[in-house]
Amino acid sequence: MDLDLSAAESFRAEVRHWLRAHVPATPLPSLETGEGFAAHRAWERELHAARLSVVSWPEEYGGRNATPLEWLVFEEEYYAAGAPGRVGQNGVNLLAPTLFRYGTPEQLARVLPPMASGEVIWAQAWSEPGAGSDLASLRATATRADGGWLLNGQKTWSSRAAFADRGFGPFRSDPEAERHRGLTYLMFPLDAPGVTRRPIGRIDGKPAFAELFFDDVFVPDRDVIGDPGEGWRVAMSTTGNERGLTLRSPGRFLAAADRLVELWRERGDASDTALRDRVADAWIRARAYRLKGFETISRTDDIGAESSVNKVFWSELDVALHETALDLLGPDGELAGEWLEGYVFSLAGPIYAGTNEIQRDVIAERVLGLPRAGR
Repeated sequence: MDLDLSAAESFRAEVRHWLRAHVPATPLPSLETGEGFAAHRAWERELHAARLSVVSWPEEYGGRNATPLEWLVFEEEYYAAGAPGRVGQNGVNLLAPTLFRYGTPEQLARVLPPMASGEVIWAQAWSEPGAGSDLASLRATATRADGGWLLNGQKTWSSRAAFADRGFGPFRSDPEAERHRGLTYLMFPLDAPGVTRRPIGRIDGKPAFAELFFDDVFVPDRDVIGDPGEGWRVAMSTTGNERGLTLRSPGRFLAAADRLVELWRERGDASDTALRDRVADAWIRARAYRLKGFETISRTDDIGAESSVNKVFWSELDVALHETALDLLGPDGELAGEWLEGYVFSLAGPIYAGTNEIQRDVIAERVLGLPRAGR
């Protein structure tokens, strides 16, 4: 791997200077509320005006052609500064890389600029009542119509869908095909006739998700990503980004680990060596993930199924970081808003983006080459 960071240091200084001048002194309301969603959308516009909302994208779509190393540096500085959560992450981190790989020039020019500016926020509409980690079991349908498709069925646990503008996901377009075939990947407006959304509250009651119901929702052909019937291939491209570095960059965990160390210095009991070791372990694992990030961007091949290794690692690290912090805080942890809210969110990590049980199967079969279970 290439550990020479000097090429990105001037960029790091620029980003750090801008963030120090612009990160809100008071945290924004939760982006899982209507008020907070609007405030975070405004923050995306501010980032975009500074050309910092999508630094790795080409300039014509709102980026600045940053290198992968510069993107990692940006993420480190962003989280170290305590900047607001990215309300547009489903679009920026999941849909956009998929479009860069499978989208048409017309789709790139039409979809990416308003995504970069926060004008259009995207929801990920994948899971269904009978299809979560086993995505190939999905039943929501896309039926051919004049000039496009009619969507019918239900999606659930659709992240950001309570307040987002548009959604993306796979639908079954050929019910006679094998499970992993006959899927088509589509984009659609959430205010279209025939779409009903019902917010779903998290454990804290905030509507981070929504159920979506489709009743003959028309989607034009121009909103198909990739070829009709090839939705599984397109979806696997998206999951590679969801499980790899893009959705959960090392900077997120470096910042949390540094905050945990500071908390230990303030609240730790030197005689509690077990808790001290947990703090040290979290700090070490965060830096190991950083090194894994450098290795990943130094590669010339597609990370493929190895993204499942990343997903298991960062999701379990996130839980461990926040559990350790709450144990350090003791009874005060119930009043520690940032740590407590982070802990509640971290518990979803081993479930979303494909449960860690499924990811371990993927690692065993596709990375280690072990035989499939039951064979």
